[in-house]
Amino acid sequence: MTTPSSGFQAQPAEVLLVEDDAGDELMTREAFEDNKIGNNLHVVRDGLAALDFLYRRGEHTGAPRPDLILLDLNLPKYDGRQVLEQIKTDPELSHIPVVVLTTSAAEEDILRSYKLHANAYVTKPVDLDQFIRAIQQIDDFFVTVVKLPRSV
Repeated sequence: MTTPSSGFQAQPAEVLLVEDDAGDELMTREAFEDNKIGNNLHVVRDGLAALDFLYRRGEHTGAPRPDLILLDLNLPKYDGRQVLEQIKTDPELSHIPVVVLTTSAAEEDILRSYKLHANAYVTKPVDLDQFIRAIQQIDDFFVTVVKLPRSV
């Protein structure tokens, strides 16, 4: 991706999607492809796999450090709230922006996510076009508009 002010090719961002629903994963992949999002999308299916990816354990030993995390709340093994809390209390991970991307519109989930230091809370649109637009807007904001710290 070329940035207007610099004119050089920026390094693609590493995006970790933590999502157990295959349909939502597919829609996210479609959003990345349809909008020519050149970032690398990595997917894990549960909270334990998310932590393994972040701590580079098991099958994720060589995993890159994500620049952005899209996190569902309702996950098997560890739920998204537990994963969010672990990320935001770990000095090695706490700088990574986490966007909660979930079906829940419950006020208690929204409040708890922000208390756990989520960077944004997005309720998943049911409509495919709106879902794709939401993913595009998240990517535009967190990868194009704001400056993210580069992880090692």
